[in-house]
Amino acid sequence: MTSETNTNIDTSIHTTTVTNTVTNEKSAESAAGGGAPVALVTGGSRGIGAATAVRLAREGHDVAITYVNGKEAAEEVVGEVRRLGRWAVALRADAADPGEAEGAVDRAVAELGRLDVLVNNAGVGVLGPVETLSPEDADRVLAVNVRAVFLACRAAARRMGDGGRIITVGSCMAQRVPGPGGTLYTMSKSALIGLTRALAREVGPRGITANIVHPGPIDTDMNPADGPFAAGQAALTALGRFGTAEEVTAMVAYLASADAAYVTGAEFAVDGGHAA
Repeated sequence: MTSETNTNIDTSIHTTTVTNTVTNEKSAESAAGGGAPVALVTGGSRGIGAATAVRLAREGHDVAITYVNGKEAAEEVVGEVRRLGRWAVALRADAADPGEAEGAVDRAVAELGRLDVLVNNAGVGVLGPVETLSPEDADRVLAVNVRAVFLACRAAARRMGDGGRIITVGSCMAQRVPGPGGTLYTMSKSALIGLTRALAREVGPRGITANIVHPGPIDTDMNPADGPFAAGQAALTALGRFGTAEEVTAMVAYLASADAAYVTGAEFAVDGGHAA
């Protein structure tokens, strides 16, 4: 992923917000669904986040998602989860605001009664030559991509029961940088690897696992497989194609499952061989 000029890629939530909630007309007490596991997916109104919310609902989870500008898209995800017979809530939150980044976890627990799975999907990218990037660019990217993830993990560690799952969406660029222009974004995603490994040690005694998934070029509305830079991105993979959001969510679903109870502190590339 390269650019001749600074390019903002928003995959999540980063503008000023209020605590607005899109929810089903059902009480939080009954929403707990008699013990159904609950997942919070940040940046869950589109792309990988939306697909993750739906996949986890198919696996039997009630789901909370966060969003900022995509209220209608968030409502569509909530509706799709409801059609699968699961409870869903969409929370308007700002990952750049430390109070809201951490507060989203508390609000999800308040709405759904518990937290079993946290998927840190929200993120933002600023691409461009390193000499053109400003301190404000760095502050914004690190606030959303690193600080917000840390704060959500901290809140989850406090609110999550034993045996929970913390899954962070990283990037293939944290494993292999194919060209210039991604210094700031790569730095932020690389930080999540260290966070994940250290966190696994912290929460491991409680049976909570922490893992990171690195998507490669994925066909989403933010980075379509027929976009202007798509051919070059696809050529960097061993498979020669873009992946789908569903292929990423398959890995997330595995890591959220009981089958992955002995898997923690690990990196998983879903990148079509980008790092091969």
